[in-house]
Amino acid sequence: MARVYNFSAGPSMLPEKVLKQAQAELMEYGTSGQSIMEMSHRSPEFMAVAADTEARIRRVLNVPDNYKVGFFQGGATQQFAMVPLNFMTTGKADYLVTGNFSNLAAKEAAKFGQVNIVANSKDKNFTYIPDVHAIEYDKDASYIHICQNNTIFGTTFVDVPQVEGIPLVADMSSCICSKPVDVTRYGCIYFGVQKNIAPAGMAVAIIREDLLGKSAKGLTPEQIPTMMNYTTILNKDSMYNTPNCWNIYMTGLVMKYLEEDIGGLANMQKINEAKAKVLYDYLDSQTFFVNSVEHKYRSMMNVTFTSPNPDMDKKFCAEAAKAGFVNLKGHRLVGGMRASIYNAMPSEGVDKLVQFMEDFRKANA
Repeated sequence: MARVYNFSAGPSMLPEKVLKQAQAELMEYGTSGQSIMEMSHRSPEFMAVAADTEARIRRVLNVPDNYKVGFFQGGATQQFAMVPLNFMTTGKADYLVTGNFSNLAAKEAAKFGQVNIVANSKDKNFTYIPDVHAIEYDKDASYIHICQNNTIFGTTFVDVPQVEGIPLVADMSSCICSKPVDVTRYGCIYFGVQKNIAPAGMAVAIIREDLLGKSAKGLTPEQIPTMMNYTTILNKDSMYNTPNCWNIYMTGLVMKYLEEDIGGLANMQKINEAKAKVLYDYLDSQTFFVNSVEHKYRSMMNVTFTSPNPDMDKKFCAEAAKAGFVNLKGHRLVGGMRASIYNAMPSEGVDKLVQFMEDFRKANA
């Protein structure tokens, strides 16, 4: 059976070249006589893989020397708790709620201190991003937290909060490596890898060194559970316990692909912008399918749309799947459809989807 165009929000498509290399090395990595999934995480072979993966992340994302890079199990959802446990030193933090995952992060953080919801776009069903320059931030906040790209609702930040003396923490799970990012604007960037980077099961965090070694108000750093303590894990180069070796390896392959095949994130951005333009231009050219996100805040990665009614949405998804366009059903919170067009989605996949949409419109309008 031919490979389908997988528009899943995650786990999502991986570059075919990466999959083929992983396939070729599955039984034996290099001349080690064993699979990467079998070898000790402390073996010279795997330590070299991990070091190379980190080095490639640093080059691809242009990570400054005063930031640490770590590999964490539990995905981005575990980071929702690790962030306040390690960074909420004043007992307060500001959260911008612009979708489901930022809301979940805020609820998790409220277990460890006072969470100030300084902006919330729920009033328009998360179809826009609040003006980050018009928000009144708490001068005593330990950090400001955002979810940079909202996978479910298809919105993205066009600018980010910048308050002197208050670090910005960003969940970039669904937009990391889609375009260049100025890491110096953030105190911490974290992301689950299952959308643009690797299979599900790991998160990466990039943390400015001066934020480490602290804890939520009322706790000492020693009271933070060991596996939730950034400093403990980072001081052991993510090898405090057995890490997700397969994901570290796969992340390295994807970083190599971005660096050597794509030519860096500036080129990746051009490719992604062109793909998104094809789909949004089509959505704007007719009235059968509708995207409700304010144009300024439309996500380049997750494109949401609806047809005239839920029954038609269901029919569209079923016929699309038969035609080789899978996982287009929208999240249960919003319904409709969602095309996640991450880095690995080829341009032809978007072109063919648009043609299918037009054929469906003509047949059902």
